Amino acid sequence: MTIRRLKTYAGVQGYVYQYYFVGQRAALADDPEAPATEFVFDVTSDRKLTYAVSVFLPAKAVDQWVQSHGRPLSDTEQYAAAKLRLFRAFDDVEDMKTQGRRLVTDAALLEEALASLGVE
Repeated sequence: MTIRRLKTYAGVQGYVYQYYFVGQRAALADDPEAPATEFVFDVTSDRKLTYAVSVFLPAKAVDQWVQSHGRPLSDTEQYAAAKLRLFRAFDDVEDMKTQGRRLVTDAALLEEALASLGVE
């Protein structure tokens, strides 16, 4: 049995989300975001209904970051970027359950997220 650490995030729209990281995998070959890494989080805003949210980190966004910074991204840095993309959706998306289940981190969002953490 896997014990997951439930975390809380208070979005700017007034919703308080609880979430935990389920895992990551390569996006399915027929997914429009492929090739990408898919980070999966289980999320709830009412403690009754939990739903999966996938954050996609496309290989082309990672490649652009690597080219401009001259080094590869660590697994931890990739996870951090995915988590910050999730937080951004918590702040920006009014109805996560219907509109925020598939999130993509493009090159600009990746650069912004990692810069906010001081990653260069």
